[in-house]
Amino acid sequence: QVQLVESGGGLVQAGGSLRLSCAASGRTTFAINAMAWYRQAPGEQRDLVARIHVASGTTNYADSVKGRFAISRDAATNTVYLEMNNTKPEDTAVYYCNADHLHQGHYWGKGTLVIVSS
Repeated sequence: QVQLVESGGGLVQAGGSLRLSCAASGRTTFAINAMAWYRQAPGEQRDLVARIHVASGTTNYADSVKGRFAISRDAATNTVYLEMNNTKPEDTAVYYCNADHLHQGHYWGKGTLVIVSS
């Protein structure tokens, strides 16, 4: 089992910055292959924002956040971060942390709300 706990959400003015954190814990965190951030706005589907391969550090981003958001990880603490810069009102959503486990499928955090005011 793996547990994911997000933090860092809140209210930010458009153009501002926010950093989200996701801490993974459990006996099998060593088998996490990749971690990612997804977001879901009201009435919308949950979409991938950014993903990072744990071992290599390879990243990929949704087109809508390229150049503004950055995902990183601290392998020693099993924590992944999402640095959100130059935020826009359309970034408003609940942000979910996701872990892609080699043997147990996907795990999800409970989400953290980000509101970007115009």
